[in-house]
Amino acid sequence: MNPMSRFDTFLFDLDGTLLDSVGDLVTSINLLRREFDLAALDRPTVASYVGDGANLLVQRALPNGFYRDEHLLRFLAIYQEHLTEETVPFPGIIPFLEACSDKALAVVTNKPIALTLPLLDQLGLQRFFPVVIGGDSAPTKKPDPAPVRLALERLGKTPDSAVMIGDHINDLLAGQAAGTTTCFCNWGMGSHRGTPRDLEADKPTDLQQLLLG
Repeated sequence: MNPMSRFDTFLFDLDGTLLDSVGDLVTSINLLRREFDLAALDRPTVASYVGDGANLLVQRALPNGFYRDEHLLRFLAIYQEHLTEETVPFPGIIPFLEACSDKALAVVTNKPIALTLPLLDQLGLQRFFPVVIGGDSAPTKKPDPAPVRLALERLGKTPDSAVMIGDHINDLLAGQAAGTTTCFCNWGMGSHRGTPRDLEADKPTDLQQLLLG
């Protein structure tokens, strides 16, 4: 029997895992910085700030001590206007999702739910995910396991049959703490920082062989 066949539940991070969204995040961060006469940040710098939710993204993108709550609200308003100008699913993601028709799928992201749902809808991905957990759907964000546990609860699934799939250390830590298998994605914006992971995929097309056999 294929050892991967025991998995019937796949939980996906969003940015850097399902979606190449860094271009629109860079645009939105730099539009915010421009309002304060701050120089633009380059793509790798902004990408390195992603993964811990919009609040920390904005804090990291502004000078030390500069951040105020209204800056987050302004960033979210700007980003909503540029949500899918450049953002696309990574090549190979949609075929993999289509091959998972007999699996239970969910998104577990630190992005606010009010941005996550329209993003999935505009890119035609919402049909794959009966459960979507945003960064404000549970009391805490990844790396805390609460969002992963909430996704499993809503899917009616158990951790032992689930894989948390993501490109960031937060995905690995949240999955491990929730009791799922973990799969790290090397094509994203994040880093595993040496954190143990059960599986590792170099490109999205590897997921089919790794997880479906």
